[in-house]
Amino acid sequence: MPGRNALMCTSGNGRFPGCSYNCVVPFAIRNFKKKDFETLWKIDQACFDSQLAYTREELAFYMRRPGSFSLVAESTLGDPASPDVQNKAGAPAKITGFIVAETIRSAGHIITLDVVAEARRTGVGSALMRAAETRLLEAKAITVSLETPVNNLTAIRFYKQDGYFVEETVPKYYSDQLDALLMVKDLKLVKDLKLGAE
Repeated sequence: MPGRNALMCTSGNGRFPGCSYNCVVPFAIRNFKKKDFETLWKIDQACFDSQLAYTREELAFYMRRPGSFSLVAESTLGDPASPDVQNKAGAPAKITGFIVAETIRSAGHIITLDVVAEARRTGVGSALMRAAETRLLEAKAITVSLETPVNNLTAIRFYKQDGYFVEETVPKYYSDQLDALLMVKDLKLVKDLKLGAE
């Protein structure tokens, strides 16, 4: 598989990056740590069917590509299922999602965005996208692109609301069967908005 890319399994309103829309489920964005890998792979397996989910080798390959980076969202409330990460109160934190992106010359690319089922529609996906776009801007990317299946209406709506537009349809992109939409966003607009807010 040449890279499933942003076959997003979440949506969010992004009104309070770093906190859910009603601040009931606060979370933080941080850099990927090597010990996170198995958890991220399991999240990917849960988000996508077996035809689209990455193998361990595929996910590791995309995360290690030159110019790529991975960011992780984790709950700051704690979860006993994740004993290796502690929040400020000393309770275990739970990884709620992650994003893998890369910069190739002046172009950014979202490889995948995954959010666990219970954290969907809480702003986690939006916060991960904002954080990745900021990193891409720092790497001098001018645009960012992603691919999503033509039948993933939730993802298409999410990305359009986030300023992405459909550039083209890529026939049989997924497993030589399902078409993808190539969606693009002008990061100059993001930069101008950031400057205007300062």
